[in-house]
Amino acid sequence: MKALCSLRWSLIALAAFSLSVAPAQADGFRVEEVPSVTAVPLTQLKPKAIFFSDHTGGKIADSETGLMRFEDWARELPQEKRFLSLFPNYSEPTIKVSVHGIEKPYTEKLHMYVVKTRFLVGKPADVVDLNRFTSLDMLEKIDPSIKHRRITAEQARPNTDPQSAHNRNPDRRWCEAPQSLCIESRYPLEGRLPVGIRLANKLEEGGKKISEFMEFQTEIRVLPQQEIDQAGLAKLTNVDAPVAGVLEQTLFDVNQVMQFGKLLAVLQPHPADRTKTVATVFMALGIETDVLQQKKEFANVPVLRNLIPVQVLMGKSSFNTGNSISAGLPGYVRNRIRAIAEMLEK
Repeated sequence: MKALCSLRWSLIALAAFSLSVAPAQADGFRVEEVPSVTAVPLTQLKPKAIFFSDHTGGKIADSETGLMRFEDWARELPQEKRFLSLFPNYSEPTIKVSVHGIEKPYTEKLHMYVVKTRFLVGKPADVVDLNRFTSLDMLEKIDPSIKHRRITAEQARPNTDPQSAHNRNPDRRWCEAPQSLCIESRYPLEGRLPVGIRLANKLEEGGKKISEFMEFQTEIRVLPQQEIDQAGLAKLTNVDAPVAGVLEQTLFDVNQVMQFGKLLAVLQPHPADRTKTVATVFMALGIETDVLQQKKEFANVPVLRNLIPVQVLMGKSSFNTGNSISAGLPGYVRNRIRAIAEMLEK
């Protein structure tokens, strides 16, 4: 049962964010990997090029998974942790688990997948409209396979559910920020992943069935100017220019596997050419460490060997498919950032 639950967790993890993407056009933006996006001089930025880096090869990344332990991330990269966590003082949550019928506190250890990207937008920063990203119509046009519905603050689970209390924002309730869009999304898994789920469900008798759908809650908003930390964000992006706009998407509830997710898009005028905008987009996903440690159970079942959770998450399983959520985190994030760049350019 534990192995099958881990399979469920790994599949749901792929749904961390609600803005799924369509395949990139040949004449659109292309992704170029670099060791560190924020260390590349702005003079090297090129039209239609997205500089991309993650920490999978970094000094604090786990050699087996390519992910960072949350505690290492917080210690070595505190500026990232401050802006890309669920909220600035977020820490690994203490939850209650039942052991032989007795509830005990348990610290949920996390591993981080953090991506940094940068690209040019061919127009001034003050005319780029971020508000269109908070439109439900826009989300539905991006990927019709994901169905969204608006939710209120009372429907945001961390606000009211005691079991999700560790994901409550200490400064305000989720979905109560002005001009924000809060949604609950549902996504049917694609390709061979549903087949794997059905096989796992057949092998498990009497237990809870694994869903072929993913459900998650997110808040999307454009930060008002008074909330923008000019000095802090300039340090995060390493661009010496005022911050013109910030888009923030926060994943505050997902069915297991992941405790939080954050997308942060920071727009700044190009210091040497104010007719162009420098866009720096970050994505951070906090994945439950327990999920990554489940391997032996799957390896011992021939039909599930290619569904080892960490392989599915990192897009290294034969069950990964397509350009969207079912592709695995690295492919999904690349396509997601490419779609955002295309929309900003338009």
